[in-house]
Amino acid sequence: MNDNSIERAKMPKGDSSILDSRSLTNSYATLVPLLQKGMRVLDVGCGTGAISAGIAAAVGETGTVVGIDSSPHLIAKGQADHADLPQLTLIEADLFTYHPEEKFDLIVSARVLQWLSNPAAALQQFKSLLKPGGIISILDYNHTQLEWTPAPPASMQHFYKAFLDWRADAGMDNDMADHLPGIFAELGFQNIQTLPADEVYKKGAPSFAEKAGIWSKVAELRGPQMVASGFVTEEERLTAIAEYNAWVQEEGEEMVMKLKEVRASV
Repeated sequence: MNDNSIERAKMPKGDSSILDSRSLTNSYATLVPLLQKGMRVLDVGCGTGAISAGIAAAVGETGTVVGIDSSPHLIAKGQADHADLPQLTLIEADLFTYHPEEKFDLIVSARVLQWLSNPAAALQQFKSLLKPGGIISILDYNHTQLEWTPAPPASMQHFYKAFLDWRADAGMDNDMADHLPGIFAELGFQNIQTLPADEVYKKGAPSFAEKAGIWSKVAELRGPQMVASGFVTEEERLTAIAEYNAWVQEEGEEMVMKLKEVRASV
């Protein structure tokens, strides 16, 4: 894996509200029909376990959900947040060195492969952790297709382009969702399916300011990494945050983040 991608993918310590606000129903709804009581499920890159908890509720007390993430501060928060779910275990672990005693019926990973420079190697590892007939479900973005109405301030457009360039420089795929079916096919997966899962946020909805404001959060959390890497200046980062926040409150009408769920079986 590109060393830059490992460092840049690390979630900075600080506000985890973006992760905490997610749930199975609001952030991975296409997965719901696939879940059954008693399933054994692995959630790779689980963060604070917000989606994992919904999966655990769906598989019930006869099921098992294991969430793994390489960020200890996120796992610690998730363990505290979801201590009331005995069928859910959150573990600090690296996917490539994780060796459970029992394999899984279903492996899921939401918005994670976009942060890897070696998604095919990750999917190959997923495959090795599945039971015969098991299913993999990946939910991820096509960042180059993000839509804003009307266009946001030039400062945020500049920051967003720098964000994509910063990611690409580390070998990350900005159109991960579109490329997943081909990777699945190359690795010999069967029954490959693609489900549209766009996130559409419209002005007037209770969550619009929070959801559309995600790019201010990115500039706050990831922006310092981008500054350190020379992709934006500190002045540009701060200007983008201030002007974009004003756009969200005053001018913004809609934001569409392009997502797809791609699933397959072994």
